[in-house]
Amino acid sequence: MAEADIQLMAHLMRRAGFGATYEELERRAAVGYEETVEQLLHPENEQDLTMDVMQRYMHGWRDMNSIMANQAYWTYRMVNSSRQLEEKLCLFWHGIFCVGDSKCMAANQILVQLNNFRKDGLGNFENLLLGLSRDPAMLYYLDNQLSHKEAVNENWGRELLELFSMGVGMDGQANYSEDDVKACAEAFTGWTIGNAIPRYPYGRYDNSFLYNQYDHSEDNKTFLGEQGNFNGDDVVKIIAKQPSTARFISRHLYNFFVADEPQVPAWQTTPPRDPEAIELLEKTYFESGYEIRSMLRVLFNSDFFKNARFAKVKSPTEVVINTLRLRGDFTIPKPKIYDPAMEIRYMGQDLLNPPTVEGWHTGKEWIDSGTLVERVNYTAGEMGDINSPGIRSIINRVAEQGSSISAEQLLDGCLEMLGGYSLTDDTRALLLENAGKNGDISTGSDEFAEQVGETLQLIVSTQEYQFT
Repeated sequence: MAEADIQLMAHLMRRAGFGATYEELERRAAVGYEETVEQLLHPENEQDLTMDVMQRYMHGWRDMNSIMANQAYWTYRMVNSSRQLEEKLCLFWHGIFCVGDSKCMAANQILVQLNNFRKDGLGNFENLLLGLSRDPAMLYYLDNQLSHKEAVNENWGRELLELFSMGVGMDGQANYSEDDVKACAEAFTGWTIGNAIPRYPYGRYDNSFLYNQYDHSEDNKTFLGEQGNFNGDDVVKIIAKQPSTARFISRHLYNFFVADEPQVPAWQTTPPRDPEAIELLEKTYFESGYEIRSMLRVLFNSDFFKNARFAKVKSPTEVVINTLRLRGDFTIPKPKIYDPAMEIRYMGQDLLNPPTVEGWHTGKEWIDSGTLVERVNYTAGEMGDINSPGIRSIINRVAEQGSSISAEQLLDGCLEMLGGYSLTDDTRALLLENAGKNGDISTGSDEFAEQVGETLQLIVSTQEYQFT
């Protein structure tokens, strides 16, 4: 099988999922690139995780009340789910439609939202927005339960336009006015939260959406140039058909799956990194009836995606989950199962608890002196465990090159097993010097496993490994 096919598949699985072992890459490459894309785009054809055993051991995963239980549960799903794109899209939407446990203090309600992302995240964007507008966690987070026809709260209406659908502007122009914000907020009066049934004796129940018609403003409204007695549903329909919405979603998809863009607040005055790619995604948005699946099909099969290898800084979640998938031992209940979620937090991404409704700044802003040390320490520590199933598999595959191999064969074999990473000349020279300090390497020696583990540790400690 051509090495180029394996490397392209590794690129796809890093972006459309959280990386893959070399054995999985071989299986997927044998199926073919376009067919693999289709499999990823249809997660409903893959069996979902069976959680009964995990819930038997992880008692906190039964009621899902605490943020740590939810973070650990999601981390486990990202590592082990065969529906890799479904989980990656769940992370994508969580970074845009931000809700934080620091305010909600009900992580189980955020889990309801994440499950909706899993169910609807590949579908029609208008339907996704409608579901978000009825999500109790979101309504509470942005105070819409405090918005009344006689005292309108603009928080939800403003963020719906600014951060969730259109953005403040594009091509140097504003996408909406303050009057549009007010009309939007007024259309959502009466959209509130129903109290949860008391938890005993059967455990905690979820809050529900409640529409209070008596608290809804029936006044005529002017919104984005249209007039009428609009409700929230009407507003979402108007938003979904705006060119600015197509641009906003296209840039987010490009930034998350292809290459790092400037931060969202700069999008009004900063053109896209690849205008032709964004234009193609915008066109697909309208031609498909606002379907995210169709946009991603175009994106993953495009040359601009295939040629954008290592053009993105890994998010903390990608660092940790990719590492755990390579190790291959985060599959059963065991001590410290909560630790990976904490590592993601230490690297700057506290899942289910973003710093603001704007979410996390991405790209190079993931990295500072503290988080870089955390990344290197974590990945080097995990990849040096030569007794884990995934690392042992890498050792065996590198050993298949012969009874005696050179430093170059050792280094290239490890790079290949990690998914085709390449190094700068200076970095490569340093790693080759270390690998070859004792001459040729006997793959049958007692020290060989340690040599592979050390080489893997050095690779994941490089600057190049911070990119995906």
